[in-house]
Amino acid sequence: MADKIKAFFQKKKSDAKFKMAGKGYKLTESTSSSKSNSNETVKPVTRAEPTTEAKIAGQAALARLESKRPDPTKFNTSYAAIQAQVKRELEAERKAASNEAKEIALPKEQKIPQEVEANPLLAVRGVYFRCPIISDEILTRDEWKSKIRQFLYEQLNYEEPGLTACLIIHSCNAGKEKVEQCVETMCKYLENIINNPGEEKYWKIRMSNRVFQDKVKPVEGALQLFKAAGFEMVKLAHQEQEEDFLVWNPEKSSIEQVGILVDALRTAEPVRIELDRNLQVLLPSQAAKRNELPPIFFTISPEEIKKEHQLRSEAVAKSQILRTKAMREKEELREMKKYRYALIRVRFPDGVMLQGTFAVYERVENVVEFVRENLISDEIPFVLTTPTGHRLGNEDYEKTLVDNRLVPASILNFSWDTEILDTKGPTEYLKEEIICLIQST
Repeated sequence: MADKIKAFFQKKKSDAKFKMAGKGYKLTESTSSSKSNSNETVKPVTRAEPTTEAKIAGQAALARLESKRPDPTKFNTSYAAIQAQVKRELEAERKAASNEAKEIALPKEQKIPQEVEANPLLAVRGVYFRCPIISDEILTRDEWKSKIRQFLYEQLNYEEPGLTACLIIHSCNAGKEKVEQCVETMCKYLENIINNPGEEKYWKIRMSNRVFQDKVKPVEGALQLFKAAGFEMVKLAHQEQEEDFLVWNPEKSSIEQVGILVDALRTAEPVRIELDRNLQVLLPSQAAKRNELPPIFFTISPEEIKKEHQLRSEAVAKSQILRTKAMREKEELREMKKYRYALIRVRFPDGVMLQGTFAVYERVENVVEFVRENLISDEIPFVLTTPTGHRLGNEDYEKTLVDNRLVPASILNFSWDTEILDTKGPTEYLKEEIICLIQST
């Protein structure tokens, strides 16, 4: 595990050098496109005619896919069963829709009132995360907070207690400003020793000192870092009484080691967790289940959103103001910013749906990559189309899910890119191991 701690800091140093070459972006950050003015006139993008090279590459990918298939009878049997199930469910949906249309035609007194849920698209129990530096588990955010704390405190007993203490300071304390003030104060204490190695007055830190009490003591990991730097807690006389001091012992550390810890304190970042896609493969009947979004999807509580929406609706009804397109788009974006995560479903021509969870400021490109890595072939070009019929192209890939109005939930329609393939493409879409997940969803 000590190797993981060292590797973590080595990666941070490499990242720091990389960042000097130019500005980068995290998936959770809004790109410049999210700040674009909604009043800008957007010119329609004309899709370029596929090049001859692109068509040849697409056809070659199809040929490779066909050559890789051994004896397809085994999987085709189960896949045919799935297709038959999908067909039955779609037929049942059509009958249900027909019955609903007949019911609408009935007089009001004959209609049976039904409860309608606000978000019929959603079917997810929660939001889950990974943390590769610790384990391969998939847990909730709160579970990871507890596990990260436990993991780091366990590492204090091994080879790198100083580097581990730095991670505890940055990972186990709430409030960025609180952590920054602690780090700055601790670095001053340690740099005083580095810059004045022969002056023993800088070796002592009075623990009742107000600055220490306010900025250092309340922070988890601070005392552990001082211990790793060679400090010991002793009682010394101060103003005719004994008080607790942290005293640096040069026999337990060195100026070089103290310098390493100062550098680690300044460069360390919290142990990050990564959003898990919570991949699900759904039959039409499973996709039709109506589940509320869990509270973690919202930046404010669902109850507050409902109340605010009701108040706004009442205000609009009273004022009867005709809103411009720009006003509607602005309000729509404001609504979307109430969400942290988005649920994206991709409907395939055979009726099966692939579902994944994304952060709202991830790019559409991440959705495309999510789909590609689960396809039967990642080389065959494909197209995703929004419910409005808009075909997502390269100009959309760099935009966020918010920018593309895909929050909080959207269904995208999948098709092979026949303009490049010059043929219909395979009738199977997802990998065998992904299709098999239907059994457990």
